[in-house]
Amino acid sequence: MLKQLEGSQAMAEAIGYCRPEVVCAYPITPQTHIVEGVGALVKDGTIKNCEYINVESEFAALSVAIGASAAGARTYTATASQGLLFMAEAVYNAAGLGLPIVMTIGNRAIGAPINIWNDHTDSMAMKDAGWIQLFAETNQEAVDLHIQAFRLAEELSCPVMVCVDGFILTHAYERIDVPTQDEVDAFLPPFEPIQVLDPAEPYSIGAMVGPEAFTEVRYLGHEKQLQALRLIPEIAAVFKEVFGRESGGLVRPYKTEGAETIVVALGSVNGTIKDVIDDMQGDGAKIGSVSISSFRPFPIEALAAALDGAKRVVVIEKSLAPGLGGVVASNVRMALARQSMPVHTVIAGLGGRPITKTSLKETFESAAEDRLPDVQFLDLDHAAVEHEIVRARATRKSGPTAENILRQLNPCRPSVQR
Repeated sequence: MLKQLEGSQAMAEAIGYCRPEVVCAYPITPQTHIVEGVGALVKDGTIKNCEYINVESEFAALSVAIGASAAGARTYTATASQGLLFMAEAVYNAAGLGLPIVMTIGNRAIGAPINIWNDHTDSMAMKDAGWIQLFAETNQEAVDLHIQAFRLAEELSCPVMVCVDGFILTHAYERIDVPTQDEVDAFLPPFEPIQVLDPAEPYSIGAMVGPEAFTEVRYLGHEKQLQALRLIPEIAAVFKEVFGRESGGLVRPYKTEGAETIVVALGSVNGTIKDVIDDMQGDGAKIGSVSISSFRPFPIEALAAALDGAKRVVVIEKSLAPGLGGVVASNVRMALARQSMPVHTVIAGLGGRPITKTSLKETFESAAEDRLPDVQFLDLDHAAVEHEIVRARATRKSGPTAENILRQLNPCRPSVQR
């Protein structure tokens, strides 16, 4: 059914149709509207047989979700930014225990300095925790990926993060095809837990494991990621049969036939990238793009096939590995280990900075002319950075770096350390 909805509300409705039995909720911007929406649906009886649990922290949210999932309940929660880092220990525990929890990440920057806007630093911090990570390009895909995530998590007994760009998607109102309960029921089987805690038959989970078996236990988590590489496209194909639209999968090429430059990215920025590609192809440029929907497991073979024939790759990413450059680009280079083509990293959109068509077009034109450096920071104010470097060297004081940068950009701000 087509509805004009805020992305968070549409996701809440889709999650409700997946019939969760336990929802653990703690608010943190920008995911709060999602759990608020789910809570309202539980309260008015739209979501039946569901226990909605308000907890005291993000760590508690996932800890309660772990207990509920281990006891045999279909379980959901959500978080963002520092909230994801606060539950880091539990993130690893959920994966290590093989629990099919679905969790939305409303992607947001990590402080300090404090920033509530979108980038992918939070999800990247947990990229190797053993969770599947699916990135949504649009709010329609965010809705669809949640439905697929429950099926994927339960077939593998492995937790899944659905990553949606904070504010850009979570707070945007647009036309979305929200499924019906019957459609979701036709796609998502009733939950049949692999393991159930039963007081009549007690046993331990997550107990001490020594060196003699720890490698084997961790390998099983690796094996589930490899299985997901097969299951993700299979589930996406079944989804298309039931709902009549393509969504999810591993990678999605866009106008890559004959492209010499191919742009790779995660999430909502792919929409802007496609607009730029349309404009540039209209002027005769040989350029295309590939959107990565599954970042974990990383689709090495599928991506290598999608990039085959290109002369160069430009990775636009909303995260930074300090001193190295790109997180996603490092994975892309692994996929292209047997293909000799340069992979350029463009760090963009950190802390919600706009990624404009003009800046992207200039970047892609530089790449086509082989003038793009290995690592570039899109629209970086080099003068402000250099001013702070010189100040720090002159005073040899740690000082309030962020505040000094802001003062350099806005001389009207109150005076801070110089």
